[in-house]
Amino acid sequence: MSLKKETPSDQLLHLASLQGNLEQLRKVLDSGRVHVDCKDKEGTTPLILASANNHLDCVKELLKQGADPGARRLTGTCALFFAAQGGYLDIVKELLENGAPVDLPSYDGGTPLFVACQCNHLDVAEELIARGADIQAEMIDGATSLFIAAQNGHLKMVKFLLSKGAKANARRKDGASALWIACQMGHVTVVKELIDAGAEIDCVREDGATPLFKASHKGHLEVVKELLKCKPNLGVIKNGESALHAAALFGQLKIVKELIQAGAKLDLKNNDGQVPTDLAREAGYVNVVEYLEKLAEITPTSTPTSAGPTDTVTITTEKTAA
Repeated sequence: MSLKKETPSDQLLHLASLQGNLEQLRKVLDSGRVHVDCKDKEGTTPLILASANNHLDCVKELLKQGADPGARRLTGTCALFFAAQGGYLDIVKELLENGAPVDLPSYDGGTPLFVACQCNHLDVAEELIARGADIQAEMIDGATSLFIAAQNGHLKMVKFLLSKGAKANARRKDGASALWIACQMGHVTVVKELIDAGAEIDCVREDGATPLFKASHKGHLEVVKELLKCKPNLGVIKNGESALHAAALFGQLKIVKELIQAGAKLDLKNNDGQVPTDLAREAGYVNVVEYLEKLAEITPTSTPTSAGPTDTVTITTEKTAA
């Protein structure tokens, strides 16, 4: 039978797989009028639909009747990808035992392990890695499974990946690390875990921003406090600003206070020659301006310190067509 052109029998098989109707599925397959791997216009097979919707009995029947566990949609996603995304461990195991490639990626590089980590399905991630999934695999933008888990604040997943050898300092192509993205998103427990694993405190994204700069910009006070324990760079960084400039510009008074207590200088100038007070004044944050001006009255002039990026969020989830 044709694998390309949908027929009424194809549609019936897809519907039975989608709904988990095992009796109807068998009836359609036994008719001899349909190929077990018939595809819709997006390349979705019955096995992909059954896997994505947690219909284990249908998955078993389709595999028994010769369904290809490695069949892919137009996006490159496969049955194992969707089972991992949904957290359907029994289906993940069934597919793997029937020859599903453990690391078959979508065309943006997302593997089943990636979506298991993104959706926080720890048991699925454990199974995939036990079956040989590549923990260091990268998406086309360079993001790793650890990056995705850190981005989403999944502490147990981060701990597990690190225990299995995930590289704490792996970078996306834009230079962002797992610690960088965790700081931007405000996931303080993940930040602590990554620091303990040896993550570089002052890792710089391609636009020059450090984890402390982004946490200060976003107003993540507890993250800033955690980073300050590690003596990060408080001076002007490669983007021409300092963390204090970022905090002042966005009115983050509590963070301004923390940074100054840690040693940030009031008279640091950015690339435009402005000190943090100037930025707070332009942005209309009177409370920050008043605090900085009062502090300046009692603080000796310092010598400016020199030193050597919201972010595009990696998304690997996908929906199947009904």
